[in-house]
Amino acid sequence: TIAIVEYKGFRVVIPLKEMVMGYQNNLTGDAYNAMIVRQHKLLSRMLGAEIDFVVKGIDSKTRSVVASRKEAMLKKRKTFYMDTDDAGEYRIYDGRIIQARIIATAEKAIRIEAFGVECSVMARDLSWDWIGDAHERFAVGDEVLVRILSVRRESPEDLSIRADIKSTSENTDRDNLQKCRIQGKYAGKVTDVHKGVVYVRLSNG
Repeated sequence: TIAIVEYKGFRVVIPLKEMVMGYQNNLTGDAYNAMIVRQHKLLSRMLGAEIDFVVKGIDSKTRSVVASRKEAMLKKRKTFYMDTDDAGEYRIYDGRIIQARIIATAEKAIRIEAFGVECSVMARDLSWDWIGDAHERFAVGDEVLVRILSVRRESPEDLSIRADIKSTSENTDRDNLQKCRIQGKYAGKVTDVHKGVVYVRLSNG
């Protein structure tokens, strides 16, 4: 299984195990099939995503390149998460706001890549107001500001983060709430119906 990437007129071929982190070589049977299905679903949502890769080989005749995204991610992880600056501080730490790429979107979540580390951000952490469908506001290829909530750094291979987007913007909900009055009449748009609850975005914000 491979991923095909276009780069400056070349066709870049990236084997699945060099495309994603956490690829397990020791699985067999149903466990292996389940992992492949899971990875295929993720890759299918990454169509149009911008990624980094390390070139492993070039065939000029067919204008093909064999590459590894995994190696590029590991290099960025080492630089930004494991190495320290002149003051002995990590470059990325809890509470820091950084720029990340959106590499996949779903209805209730998006997936970002932040300097070599992937992380899912649920709809409730995308905005202060209710988001019924993340596709309406976010697209693969977008660059967004995220706040790093926590970093677990055991090694470049065993590294994970939690992040959100809404805390990088001002929460206007409280101010907007002051505009509402009991028995007042307001126009609004139904944004979602979830577990028997109807969510309405009022025109006053």
